Amino acid sequence: MGMSSRAAPRICVLKGGLSAEREVSLSSGQECAKALRVAGYEVIELDARGDVVQRLVEIAPDITFNALHGRFGEDGCIQGILEWLRLPYTHSGVLASSLAMDKERSKAAFVAAGLPVVPSLLAGKAQVMAAHVMDPPYVVKPNNEGSSVGVYLVHEAANGPPQLGKEMPEEVMVEAYAPGRELTTTVMGDRALGVTDILTDGWYDYDAKYKPGGSRHVLPADIPPEIEAACLDHALRAHRALGCRGVSRTDFRWDEARGIDGLILLEVNTQPGMTPTSLSPEQAAHCGLSFADFCRWMVEDASCDR
Repeated sequence: MGMSSRAAPRICVLKGGLSAEREVSLSSGQECAKALRVAGYEVIELDARGDVVQRLVEIAPDITFNALHGRFGEDGCIQGILEWLRLPYTHSGVLASSLAMDKERSKAAFVAAGLPVVPSLLAGKAQVMAAHVMDPPYVVKPNNEGSSVGVYLVHEAANGPPQLGKEMPEEVMVEAYAPGRELTTTVMGDRALGVTDILTDGWYDYDAKYKPGGSRHVLPADIPPEIEAACLDHALRAHRALGCRGVSRTDFRWDEARGIDGLILLEVNTQPGMTPTSLSPEQAAHCGLSFADFCRWMVEDASCDR
């Protein structure tokens, strides 16, 4: 049955999934489903587990709304399944998703596009725990997991190398620590929406990101016009450098003591959080777009061959 034979397009919202960010994705998916129902769509929510292909075939949606975060949902895997099934979907395609999730390779693309990043290297977990592989301060993180899951900050005063937990993969990224304020910019299609300053009491970790009161968002960020302009420009260029589609969010650090030279691009998130308190929906709202309209825009933007 094509779209013409039904009153409202049937949307399947993919949520949950298999990654370390399952809980956040369940909440993103639930909120998006609610908003899409408000926008007038027929919505089916699907917790993406091992039988995801079979379930998608049974549901036969007109459009798939991807609300997954982390591995399998954000790294090109589910996108490949949706291409194979020829089900139009939201957000970035196979290559851009895969590239953005691999921090080392996405950084190479940013460097090629003339965007500012900090030095980093890939190293074995044992090697990183045996001795400093870089002068502190530095950060150790998985090369291809999403949100700040397993991020170790090694301070200048550190006695020795970090002892990494079992959640960390065998190969990790070690990156020079970029001090300063945490800024973020959402790109929606060909438009950068704004700059938010994320204020936290300490390290901007998983809890600060997703627990109420864990961080404060200042929007628009209280920053000089040239820094704001640079964030908007860099986010759009990063989105294009990776070949992103739909909505993405680019995170920055800004060391205000160094002016424009202190602005560093950290990473691009191809599946930004989608709860009403999340950064991207907040920026859309600031531009006059309600949460339901923001979700509707993504659905209207959906396609195959992304």
